[in-house]
Amino acid sequence: MKLLLSAQVRLAAGLLALGAVALAGGCQSVREQVMDRVQEREYFTPANVSAVPRLPATLRRVVLVPFWGGAAAPRETAAALQAVFVAELQKLARFEVVQLSREDCLRRFGAPEFASVAALPHDFLAALGRSFGADGVLFVDVTSYRGYRPLALGVRAKLAAIEDPRLLWSMDEVFSADEPAVANSVRHFYGDKSGPAVTPAEAWPGALQSPGKFAAYVAAATFHTLPPR
Repeated sequence: MKLLLSAQVRLAAGLLALGAVALAGGCQSVREQVMDRVQEREYFTPANVSAVPRLPATLRRVVLVPFWGGAAAPRETAAALQAVFVAELQKLARFEVVQLSREDCLRRFGAPEFASVAALPHDFLAALGRSFGADGVLFVDVTSYRGYRPLALGVRAKLAAIEDPRLLWSMDEVFSADEPAVANSVRHFYGDKSGPAVTPAEAWPGALQSPGKFAAYVAAATFHTLPPR
């Protein structure tokens, strides 16, 4: 009887071991399938973009006007998004970025921020150029914002030259996490930054739930449409 029980125990253990191997292989197979889909799916590209072929060589320093949130985002939310966008813009190193504070904007021009489509105070661009030694002014508007799933962020941005007043670049787009192409781009964005122990399939889900991480992707996608040097 003892020999029979021992044989049954060994058989059961063997079956469990085989099941574990099969399960691990199945998990690996599923992970590889997810990664394959990430690589094969369509990525989101902002379409509403207008830009000069190249940024002028004279555009070295740009003043960033405080983010305008209007009815879409409270001032605190717009300020938090601005910090995220500035971090991504500086990574591109297209030009030096200096920020006009809301307090300084209010003191100088009578309002804490200005939308890119608003009527600007007289001599606004030239005054910023003189004060900051800047060659351009960058406006960013938050046109829509949803900080819960599915996340969404609308951005309208414009870059204007100061010496020869003209638009060098503009973009107007809404990024929504429930669009497959946007979600896939988020996966790609965070997958590329993962360490060797983290796969894209493991890294991206939090970004589709975190407003800050989603905003970082949107910022990178926005500023990658800037003209090259």
